[in-house]
Amino acid sequence: MGLATALIDGNNFYASCEQSLDPSLIGKPVVVLSNNDGCIVARSAEARALGIAMGTPYFKARQELERQNVVVRSSNYALYADMSQRMMSLLEIYCEELEIYSIDEAFGRVRRPKDGDLQTWGRSLRARVRQDLGLPIAIGLGASKSQAKLANRLAKQVPAHAGIFDLGHCTDPDAWLETIAIEDVWGIGRKLARWCRLRGVNNARLLRDMPSGELRAKCGVVGLRLQRELHGHACLPLALAPSPKQETCVSRSFSRPITTLEELRQAVATYVVRAAEKLRKQHQRAAALTVYTRTSPFIPAFYSQAASTRLDLPSNDTTVLLEAALPLVDRIFRPHRQLAKAGVLMQHLQGTELLQSHLLVPLSEAQQQRREGLMRTIDQLNRRYGRGTVQWAACGLHPSWMMRRERLGRTATTRLSDVPVVHADR
Repeated sequence: MGLATALIDGNNFYASCEQSLDPSLIGKPVVVLSNNDGCIVARSAEARALGIAMGTPYFKARQELERQNVVVRSSNYALYADMSQRMMSLLEIYCEELEIYSIDEAFGRVRRPKDGDLQTWGRSLRARVRQDLGLPIAIGLGASKSQAKLANRLAKQVPAHAGIFDLGHCTDPDAWLETIAIEDVWGIGRKLARWCRLRGVNNARLLRDMPSGELRAKCGVVGLRLQRELHGHACLPLALAPSPKQETCVSRSFSRPITTLEELRQAVATYVVRAAEKLRKQHQRAAALTVYTRTSPFIPAFYSQAASTRLDLPSNDTTVLLEAALPLVDRIFRPHRQLAKAGVLMQHLQGTELLQSHLLVPLSEAQQQRREGLMRTIDQLNRRYGRGTVQWAACGLHPSWMMRRERLGRTATTRLSDVPVVHADR
């Protein structure tokens, strides 16, 4: 029967991770907050049923959440990243090919059995992920990525589908496509959706069957490709290896406004250290970097400023990057400004294997190898014993501006101290 494309998606992923690590939360409404406990970015199915809206600022919803006994958790990205990696490892067992699309989504290629029915495969995968990780997933199947996306939506929206829907093996696919609004089709933005509706095209089936010449005149080859995808022709291949990043950014909002140069220097240094770690993990070096800061956009006299510099030689050495970034802080800092956020952007990235000898290299080859060894050792220590175990003095010891996470749950998959301990009564 050939290959089918599957979109496997973790349901309410952040909230589901919290419930998985804390069984007392199962069946209870749970919401997860953004950085600095700002706004709601994830809801469990129980919280969604209560009508709690995504993006609602926590300070506005706090009383209502308490009234309805909703459990509130701060974002725990270390936990979510680890659970994502575990889930993707499981998916690789069940798929012939796998494209990791986001932290909680992956496209997979699956070979259909002789009868074409993949329900048994889907139920087995859902049961395995639930058993091993405690996470609910939805599976959409089709002949193409676009069909799999639509099928995944139907798997979630229709309870009778029990989390699995196969658009390529159902009796009347057109009827199901008609239930999907044009705005919900993968690749259709707000402007294009409005353009379609003005022409009477208000659902996925009508988009698939509209005259291709009209769609091509509006969207070019991208529109034609989408239309062919909806017809079941796989035009979008799976990206089996992630493409190299062009930029790497680390930015955070502060737990409170900062007004001193020293605090801004500590914040930028902290973000540079993190960015350097990411570069080394990606096997990349940066040839340029930008430092920026801003006040809250909701206060009068909004202030935003950035400064950039190029490196003599691309680097992922934390010391080199700090020496380049910290002088920029003096250029963007303004006294008496209540700064709400800062960040660093590593630019013009290139693979570590591309670095060539350079006349301006300040270190000999042996010295450079020792520096690289030092960076590897620091990264290994921080991975083993926790981030910040080995820290740079420029970051400060106990900064008061660090991100607020007052409702942080356990990270028992990566932090030994968070693993529950059971004591037997004697």
